[in-house]
Amino acid sequence: MLVALYLMAIVAANLSVAFFGPISTPINAFLLIGFDLVTRDALHEKWQGKNLWLKMLLLIGAGGILSWLINQGAGRIAIASFMAFALAGLFDTLVYQLLYRFPKIFKINGSNIVSAAVDSIAFPTIAFGTFIPWVVLGQFAAKVIGGYVWSLIIFRKAKFNGDTSSVA
Repeated sequence: MLVALYLMAIVAANLSVAFFGPISTPINAFLLIGFDLVTRDALHEKWQGKNLWLKMLLLIGAGGILSWLINQGAGRIAIASFMAFALAGLFDTLVYQLLYRFPKIFKINGSNIVSAAVDSIAFPTIAFGTFIPWVVLGQFAAKVIGGYVWSLIIFRKAKFNGDTSSVA
């Protein structure tokens, strides 16, 4: 279920950026990308030790491919999304693993701050071909806040004790 929700959110974010342009990125960052960052952490927990890296790469690639299949005009956005999520996912996973001894809420949001920074710089720069400071800052703030809100919603039953069975 989380995989389908993750893909729907990433495709919706990509297509809205393709349609509305940079102005839509802070809203997407809060609602959709914040959700995806937290969902990726839930899937990380579920897939730990079970071809984690391959599954994450396939998940990220599927979001870009689906975006392109639905709207070929979103090709540049789909490529930017794949590259940004791949970079952000790498940093997210590294930080998440470094924080493995900390409570779940700290691991999730600590890794999301780093991945939000990476994604917020990479995505708009690749998608729009230039560095747009207000988009980067707006996305970063929205992803961090949105990620925190989504972490409270998605992990409410797990109570941050390591049980992701109620999430995945």
